[in-house]
Amino acid sequence: MRYFDRTAGHTRHVRQLWCGSLILLIAVATAHAEEPAAARRIFLDEFRPQHELRVEEHLLTRAKFPCVNVHTHPDKLSDEEVAEMVRVMDESNIAVSVSLDGKAGPKFAEQMQRFVKKYPGRFVLFVRMDYIGDGNPDDPQTWEMHRPDFGVRMADKLTEAVKLGASGLKLLKDLGVLHKDLSGKIIAPDDPRFDPVWQRAAELGIPVLWHCADPVAFFRENGVRNERWEELYRHPEWGFQHVDLSHLPPPEKLPPGVPAAHRQLIEARNRVIARHPKTKFICAHMADLPEDLAQLDEYLVKYPNMNVEISARVSELGRQPYTARKFFLKHADRILFGTDGVPPVSELIPHWRFLETFDEDFPYEDNPFPPQGLWNIFGIGLPDEVLKKVYSENAARLIPGVKAALATQK
Repeated sequence: MRYFDRTAGHTRHVRQLWCGSLILLIAVATAHAEEPAAARRIFLDEFRPQHELRVEEHLLTRAKFPCVNVHTHPDKLSDEEVAEMVRVMDESNIAVSVSLDGKAGPKFAEQMQRFVKKYPGRFVLFVRMDYIGDGNPDDPQTWEMHRPDFGVRMADKLTEAVKLGASGLKLLKDLGVLHKDLSGKIIAPDDPRFDPVWQRAAELGIPVLWHCADPVAFFRENGVRNERWEELYRHPEWGFQHVDLSHLPPPEKLPPGVPAAHRQLIEARNRVIARHPKTKFICAHMADLPEDLAQLDEYLVKYPNMNVEISARVSELGRQPYTARKFFLKHADRILFGTDGVPPVSELIPHWRFLETFDEDFPYEDNPFPPQGLWNIFGIGLPDEVLKKVYSENAARLIPGVKAALATQK
């Protein structure tokens, strides 16, 4: 009779199970030890990605050729800050800056003294449209723009400013989104009350530099799909989502998803340009349409008296380098250099890199949170003959006083 030790068999079986379980536990523990801890969720303002891309960089600190900055605002600077601005211009090869802050009336002569005469050959000065006149600044109902003879009166102010040395007329975007007529409706950019002003500019031979709208995203609801959400969150007052332009003609050509109000402003401005073919227009910020260079190309072909400048839109142009380069090569005679504001050298470097190099994926401003979209830009490497036109030759042709200012520095 065979004897079967059940106790020993059971013990051996338990030992095998225990050893197997121990091996499994060690394997699971090892696997978990090798897995990184789950990243905590962070807020957008905590995100600081460090690029791992390794490509050529050309940190240009000055323009290759002397340039004219056609869009600056130095009027609010102290005298010491203006002197620093001129020093930065010297360092960066900016030969001439165009101040767009001129005030119609007695103050214009003071501004001419402060910039043009104190720094010979370094500044030219534009005068702004004066909607208020002798009215009460706090009571729009009293403003001169509501008088039936406003256009002629403003045209005469423009003539006086030119006699004092003004080189052009500057319009802010408040015409079209802010100023209202006596019935409470927003005044359209192509309102006929302004026709005498456009006509006088042609007679005087000066350009009109016009900021007419803002980025398309500013006219959208600021939700999760708005690419400028971060900027509009910081500056909700910049949004135009609720501007009522329903009384303006509907857009002739509205791509799907484009806010109607934005295109209504653009087309109203274009009707002015078409109505005054002898007036030279410089449309600020790439004509407020850098997001659609194909459409802007059509406008430049259609309106030979329309020109554009690049201020504060390198961020938009640099994220579409192939399209932008083709645009610059085609319209080399119609594009002017500008920055907006009074940027330091650190903020000028991306402009030179964008225009002069083929650098890739670099920030368009020295800020961990770039102010006009969370993306980097690419250079378009323009040839020298195009650079010279964009930097200075187009400005010298269009803006009185620039050619003479440039000549003083040779």
